[in-house]
Amino acid sequence: MSATLSSAKTRAALRTSARVSVEMLVILVMAGVVVWLLGQMWSIVWPLVIGLLLTTLTWPVARFLRRHGWHPALASSVVTVLFLLVAAGVVALIAVPVASQSGELTTGVTDGIGKVREWAAGPPLNIGDDQITGALDTGASRLQDSVGSVVTAAVTGLSTVVNGVVTAVLALFLMFFFLKDGPKFLPWLTRQLPGRLATDLPIVTARSWDTLGAFVRSQAFVGLLDAVFIGLGLWIVGVPLVLPLAVLTFVSAFVPIVGALFAGFVAVLIALVSNGPMDALIVLGIIVLVQQLEGNVFQPMIQSRGLGLHAAVVLLAVTLGASLAGIVGSLLAVPVAALIGVGWTYVREQLSDERPEPDREPDADPDAQPGPDPDPEPATVHPQGGPAVS
Repeated sequence: MSATLSSAKTRAALRTSARVSVEMLVILVMAGVVVWLLGQMWSIVWPLVIGLLLTTLTWPVARFLRRHGWHPALASSVVTVLFLLVAAGVVALIAVPVASQSGELTTGVTDGIGKVREWAAGPPLNIGDDQITGALDTGASRLQDSVGSVVTAAVTGLSTVVNGVVTAVLALFLMFFFLKDGPKFLPWLTRQLPGRLATDLPIVTARSWDTLGAFVRSQAFVGLLDAVFIGLGLWIVGVPLVLPLAVLTFVSAFVPIVGALFAGFVAVLIALVSNGPMDALIVLGIIVLVQQLEGNVFQPMIQSRGLGLHAAVVLLAVTLGASLAGIVGSLLAVPVAALIGVGWTYVREQLSDERPEPDREPDADPDAQPGPDPDPEPATVHPQGGPAVS
């Protein structure tokens, strides 16, 4: 009798495992199809992603104007024009000098790699492994080739320039429409979806927007602080190419963990080549100090809510994104992983025996839009005070 019961339990467990395996296989196939479709529509998806990221940066200003009685179209227009002015100022004051010194920066990095190789080959290490030397030579040559190809494509590639201009223009137009009509998206989505989806999907969308906005704004501000403090330290030590290195530090801040290591590595190499080992150690100490301040002081103060991702998950996500889509993949890997985490957390809450209190309805937030509604349409307020894609 016990053997029969055990056999029945085994068959039931196998059937359950088979059903779960088939369901997981279907989910993976659907995910692969979605990724393939996104790749086919990348010319549209990429401006959409850039527009969303720009909206997360500019939405607080637009929300402030709307709350003080500005019409949504007027507030969005003013914010868009201000953003264009700021972007033009950044290009004029920073991007042009950085582009003019990019060749020196690349040469300094490759020279630094060569000096490290010579130091490792001498005493006390005496490393004479030909494979290591060959790997370093290959890495340096690939760095030079990749940078040269990027510069050549940016300067002489007419199609690349045209695509970049079209992407920028589309992203700006999308940012304007997201700022203007974003708060109307969730009520519209609620009316379009049937049954429980009308409740679940708007909640997940609102949480995803909050997570994306928190990530972009906090990383931008922390990156700015890192660039200022590290750039100031490099200027005091007397390291050349301070402005390009500061810009590199700011951009690298959007790739957590890996970006900071890469920017610090480049700064130390430039200091080693230009000023010698002692100044390189000083620069290394400055970078470590700033990174410690970022992790223990800046990040907790600026980012009120974290992404909820472990450092190992962040590192694996960046590695996977870089292997799949290069620089773009490494930039988008952590936000995508965070959004997946948001969806998984909500599913886990719904499957849990003790469910948390449901989120408030879109029109239940008294802080979403204080005062009279500037829009003629009713119920156009985002539940968390931010827009979403329409």
